[in-house]
Parts: sequence; C-alpha cells; structure tokens
Amino acid sequence: MTISASERLRKFYGVFKNDDQVLVAINADPDAIGAALAVKRLLWRRVASVSICSVNTVKRPDNVAMVELLGVNLLKAVDVSKTNYSRFVIVDSQKDHHELFKKYEFDVIIDHHPPGKHKAAFTDIRPEYGATSSMMTEYIKAAKIRPSMKLATALFLGIKTDTNDFQRRAFGEDVKAFQFLFKHINLNLVQKIEYAEINPGFLKYFQIAFNTRVMRRGRVYVHLGHVGTPDVCVLVADFFMKVKGVGWSFVSGIFGKKLVVIFRNDGMRTNAGKVAEKSFGKLGSAGGHKSMARAEVPLCALQGQVDFDHDKKMLRWLIERIEQKKS
Repeated sequence: MTISASERLRKFYGVFKNDDQVLVAINADPDAIGAALAVKRLLWRRVASVSICSVNTVKRPDNVAMVELLGVNLLKAVDVSKTNYSRFVIVDSQKDHHELFKKYEFDVIIDHHPPGKHKAAFTDIRPEYGATSSMMTEYIKAAKIRPSMKLATALFLGIKTDTNDFQRRAFGEDVKAFQFLFKHINLNLVQKIEYAEINPGFLKYFQIAFNTRVMRRGRVYVHLGHVGTPDVCVLVADFFMKVKGVGWSFVSGIFGKKLVVIFRNDGMRTNAGKVAEKSFGKLGSAGGHKSMARAEVPLCALQGQVDFDHDKKMLRWLIERIEQKKS
C-alpha cells in the first residue's frame, strides 16, 4: 500500500517529544548533508535541539566548500557522547554502512540505498529514488515549509550529485523535487560549490593513478596505496569515467586500518552494488547502486590473502578478485 507524504510526515513527527535532544548521524556527502539539514528544519521548534554528526572527515574540495558556504555545523562522530541525546536519526545510510553507526540504536532511518535488516520506530527506505534529498524534499513540502535558500541549495546539490545530473538512475519524484527546489536556490552558490578548486595535495594521487593504472576491455583498475582521505579514491574513479571507452573504474586505497574500494560504471552494465557485494561482502561492508558502489574491508581480514603494504601486489589482487566475481 502506498503511503502519502503527509502520512509519512505524521509518523515521522510521532517519534519525537518536545524535550528530545536529537542526533542526526551521516556519512557526509552532498546528499547526506542536504537530508540532515532537512531533518533539522522539520524538527525546528518541535524538539529541544538537533545536532548533526559525521562518521567521516570531509576533505573533498566541493564537499568542503558546501559545508563552509552553507554554514553546516558538523560534529565528529568519534567525539560525540550518545548519552547527551535521547533520539537518533540516520539519513542516506544504514547501520551497517559504517562501523561508527553501530554504536547507535536509531529511532529513524531514512535512506534510498537497498534495505538492510534494520529496525526503527520509523523507517523510510526507497531504493527506487535517486537521492535521499528527493525524499526529504517531499517531507518539506508535506510540512508546508518554504525552504530557506541554504536548505534548498543543499537539497538541490544532494539530488544533483547522487543522480550525476540525472545521468544515473533517477525516479520521476527526483525530477519533481529538483524542479521545486530550483525556485529557492542560489545558483551562484551552487556553482561556487561545484567548481571548488582541487586541493593541490590530491595531485600526487592522480599521478600515481596515471602511472600505475591497468586498463582491460573498457575497465580501469587503480590502487593508490595509503591515502589521506577516501575522497581521493572517489575523485580518481569519477575522473576515469570521463575517459573515452571506459565503462568501469575501480579505485582502491588504504585509509587507516581499512581498504576502501570505489566502484563506478556507466549504468549500461552489471550492477556496481552487486559487484561490490560479491567481491568484498564476505570480507567487510560493501554495496551501492547500479552505477556507483563502495566497499570497506578491515586490513585484518586480508591477512594471509595479500601483502597490503605492496601496492603492485594489491593491484593484482584487486583485479583478480573483481574479475573473478564479475564473470
């Protein structure tokens, strides 16, 4: 049975009380940030406070610009004490998407990724949507809220990013949300964020990628070694998708005590999320959408399988594992 936007909003509001201290947990990217800001606006004057915490450090240039120019106050999840909060919300992710999410028992889950086995007082998971920001725009409209310029811009960027300007899979409702938000955004601000300059420190990773990449039948494989942030893997993977003849890009890097693998494809081939899950699901967390996915594997799970301190061996292992699971 289809639930109306107003009914979803009613059930969402029913989770909270006036004296609640609410924490919204995200893995910060444009879609997650936009969705979190929408939750904060919906709960304005309905609860005692709303804070947003991120399990990752924002370093990608456009995401840094978004946080700074929109004045988003992001707490670090590692520094947050859950005893200071009475209600917990997760948007654009689910509990098994990151280790730090597992310390919370979420009261609300709103996401557009394929559903996991998670329970909450209120759950709204719609994988047919291209962005969680599209879903949250429906909540904003149902609440009869005129979004501020900053909120509208954040949600607009969330939809734009997760649908790759509607080049990835999108739903009719994504288009409707996009059109609604366009009337309220600051287009100059959007352009400033989207064209934020690349951190010069990232250039060395592009050099590594150019020098060590392996190309096979329209597939590009890269291992960057130790990285300062997983965001560089995303940047490199997205870059190679712009190269003529490339249908897949697989870019990995070691961040902290984990191997991070980014999957991208042109949406014309095998589902990237399924390939990620088949390749790395038994070793760590993995999944995503048809054209974009991610896997995170604890290095301890690779002990005895590959020398993860040897970049060339890691690249060969990455290729063999993905090729074996893709075929």
